[in-house]
Amino acid sequence: MLGDILFWIILIVIILIVIGLILWAVGIYNRFYSLKNSSEATLGQIRVAMKKRLDMIDQLLGAVKSYAKFEQETFTKVTAMRASVATAGPGDLNKVEAESRSIFGRLLAVAENYPELKTSQTVTSLMDSVKSLEDEISRHRYTFNNISQEFNTMMDTIPSKFIGHMTGMPKLEYLQFEEEIKTPPKIEF
Repeated sequence: MLGDILFWIILIVIILIVIGLILWAVGIYNRFYSLKNSSEATLGQIRVAMKKRLDMIDQLLGAVKSYAKFEQETFTKVTAMRASVATAGPGDLNKVEAESRSIFGRLLAVAENYPELKTSQTVTSLMDSVKSLEDEISRHRYTFNNISQEFNTMMDTIPSKFIGHMTGMPKLEYLQFEEEIKTPPKIEF
């Protein structure tokens, strides 16, 4: 009789421990997916902001084109970058960011060289909009990198590391946009 009661108590304790471990593992797994979904949503916001920026740069190019003979290659690059943003991963977005920042820098230099262009309301408005989008992209990048850091920390620390590796989750890549153009833009006419 006492042996039967002890057996049932031990069995119930073991069942409760197993249920607890399963719930704990499910909680970690769900946290991974919550972070992964947040990173994808933030990456989507970055893509939208970068596409807006490229659209505005294209409009600026149109305004600048009437004042200076800007390279056709620049127009082609902006069009190609705009098309690639929708499907770009973090590594590709890093490249698009660097190229678009360089083109924007060259546009600013052209505007400096043409006082009548600098005072144009359309150009001024578009440049202000692009600068505001720079801030938006920066905020989204900061959020994305914080989410990636939390996810990657979970992938590197025990016990969540085991759950992540068992489910085959890869680490998230960071967005590492350049803060400034490293070399001044060259303007040739």
